[in-house]
Amino acid sequence: MCGIAGLIHRGKSADIGSQMTSMLQALKHRGPDSTGYALYGDKGTKDYIMRFKVAEQEDLATGFDIHDIIIDRKNTVDERLKDMKVKVKDEVQVTEYAHRYTLSFDGDLKRVIDFVEDVEGVEILSMGHALELIKDLGDATVVSEQYKLGGFKGTHSIGHTRMATESDVDIRSAHPYWAYPFNDVSVVHNGQLTNYWTNRRDLERRGHRFMSDCDSELIAVYIAHRMDEGDDLESAMKRSVDHLDGVFTYLVATSNQLGMAKDVMAAKPMVLYESDDLIALASEEVAIRSIFPHEIDTFDPYEGEVRVWQS
Repeated sequence: MCGIAGLIHRGKSADIGSQMTSMLQALKHRGPDSTGYALYGDKGTKDYIMRFKVAEQEDLATGFDIHDIIIDRKNTVDERLKDMKVKVKDEVQVTEYAHRYTLSFDGDLKRVIDFVEDVEGVEILSMGHALELIKDLGDATVVSEQYKLGGFKGTHSIGHTRMATESDVDIRSAHPYWAYPFNDVSVVHNGQLTNYWTNRRDLERRGHRFMSDCDSELIAVYIAHRMDEGDDLESAMKRSVDHLDGVFTYLVATSNQLGMAKDVMAAKPMVLYESDDLIALASEEVAIRSIFPHEIDTFDPYEGEVRVWQS
């Protein structure tokens, strides 16, 4: 049992960092192991924002040498970016193992990502003009305070609280997942896919990469694959409902869109609120009500339903 949440403001910016924290904290009982955010800020910049990690949180307790290894990995990332003619315009070390870079370059995005991730222990969590993907161990308040997400201004966000069932309790297995190599595409998911390995092997043969053994990552990779084949977001999501087996509800976001999909059995919960200015979705109504001081009307989407909203 996990919890997912999403919100999108139409035509304006808001404190989505604080709003998503409130929603996810209200879902803490659905998943206390880790929390993740995909936040969409200013999409008017030509620069890329790269969020990456050079170790897992639990690595810090494994021995004295890990601190030197972390420094070496980060220095290697810097060297490789320089080799690829990528300019680092701003650099923030958020934790000992997590970094946020503002980058400027005109080359092949995939080549840069692959070259950086070829460094052992390094994973790019997201790369985009608007998307910033943050995930770590702990509940929403812990992660939000650790990464200073309160006050993050943007138009939309998706988030996830995770209860580990079939994979490890680590950052690699936490949601959201970025739809590599597409900038600004992210996914959160509640459910279980029964044809995970068949689809994963097929996508790997087509050149797509997986960073975890979590079945939820498959949805992000599948959406990336369909977009690479020319589908728009809504078309890719509708294909996924027919193609993926199991019980699932998922949210996907791009630089200016928020989408929701439910499988045909509709076994996993989703509650929706929609107004002229704001759409909010969550696994439970309590999450939506955490950001509204007044009475609201909510409803449940239908089985097999796909919806997409614009910011």
